[in-house]
Amino acid sequence: MHAADDLYLGGFLQSGGAPLKLSSSADPTINQGIGPLGRITVRDIVPAALSQVNLAIGQAPTGAVPLALIAGAGITKGIAPDGSGLTTYQFDCERCGSLTSLANLSAINFLWTGYDEYGRKQTQLMAGPNANTVTTKKAFSSVVSVVPQGTSVSNVSAGTSDIFGLQFVVSDAGYFLGIGWAGVLADNQGAFVAADATNPATSATGDTMGTYAPAGAASNGANRLVIPFHVNANQCGPNATVLAAFGVTPA
Repeated sequence: MHAADDLYLGGFLQSGGAPLKLSSSADPTINQGIGPLGRITVRDIVPAALSQVNLAIGQAPTGAVPLALIAGAGITKGIAPDGSGLTTYQFDCERCGSLTSLANLSAINFLWTGYDEYGRKQTQLMAGPNANTVTTKKAFSSVVSVVPQGTSVSNVSAGTSDIFGLQFVVSDAGYFLGIGWAGVLADNQGAFVAADATNPATSATGDTMGTYAPAGAASNGANRLVIPFHVNANQCGPNATVLAAFGVTPA
């Protein structure tokens, strides 16, 4: 007979160290996996209202000149977690950024720079919108800059999206358990993108822990997203690794 409880004993945070959420870009790598932790963890958030203009409003892009960012609804100004002193624009939760334009700006790339929820610096190079809204592949906790790589007389705005980051690596949809969105069981209705394990990561690669976009209602400051998922032994067991828990180092 085999008996087991629901607790994997992974590595503890170092004595006197800051919680992982406040760590610098290097800090997560000093810990072994995550734990002690139950084998099920939950992302439970009530995202601020979706907005296409809460980071930058209607600006004509100029090559190599950052968009003028603002702390609109659901965004607050802060300081970079890596000690660089850079001003950041902190999202209410880990979510992907968006670019919106009525014109075709798809020939212009935009370089996003910011941090994930563990304070790791990351970038995202993406093509501009074509009379629509496009989103970053990576979820950001905060943004430092959005820099056009080309020039146009047409305006572009930057904001948030309803694509949310996951706090640990999720490599397969089979790890999810009973996702709920806006008070409704949302299994198999949203769009899941598995963690991008490309190593080394680049500005073109996806989120290193994975993202989930619920279907239906938009975020409005009241709709709750609950994503319970399994964490496996490589993430929080006694032999857990940083790579399994947090993914490759973003770039």
